[in-house]
Amino acid sequence: ELSQVAKDTKKKKLLVEPEKKKEKEVTTKEDKIGLLSQLSQLAKETKKEESYEKEKRKSVMLLSKNFSLLELTKSQTAERRGIDNKPTAEHIENMVALCENILQPVRSHFDRPLIISSGFRCAQLCVEIGSSINSQHVADNQAAAADFEIPGVDNKELAKWIRDNLEVDQGILEFYKDGEPASGWIHCSYSRNSNRQQWLRAMREDGKTVYKPWLGQ
Repeated sequence: ELSQVAKDTKKKKLLVEPEKKKEKEVTTKEDKIGLLSQLSQLAKETKKEESYEKEKRKSVMLLSKNFSLLELTKSQTAERRGIDNKPTAEHIENMVALCENILQPVRSHFDRPLIISSGFRCAQLCVEIGSSINSQHVADNQAAAADFEIPGVDNKELAKWIRDNLEVDQGILEFYKDGEPASGWIHCSYSRNSNRQQWLRAMREDGKTVYKPWLGQ
């Protein structure tokens, strides 16, 4: 009788062990799938973080001592309308020349921050705001442009200083009203090829914008 019990126990054990082995194999397979899924998710998150850090570094890239790429490319219109206002390497090279030869010298001389109202504009952004795709704000053809002013400095005096001390391709004293120092703003462009040293004054006449040669008077 004891011998029969032993036989039955051994038989049950033999039946149970394959089931346990099979269960262990399934568990191991599920664990592997789960692990692979976790690794895949981790890889995606890592790639996403690296992409974010890359964009972050790009946005804080300095074009000169006091000017960043973000300052020259930020646009509320682009953000509102979902326009990707990102410059190419060539655009950035042209903006560096603009900063080094005009914006930074102005910033260093007056020792005050410049407020840049418009810097780089991609062609799509130019179209959206009614500007020309041939504008030097597009930063093509080895040139770049920016509109700016310095709070507390007469815009006309600022334009005069730039005209008398720096090389520019085109400078425009825009919509300045005599007797109102804070009115209007300055537009300046710089070309890495050749600079015309052209100065204009923008004003409204009969409801239209007109540009006239400006000698700094």
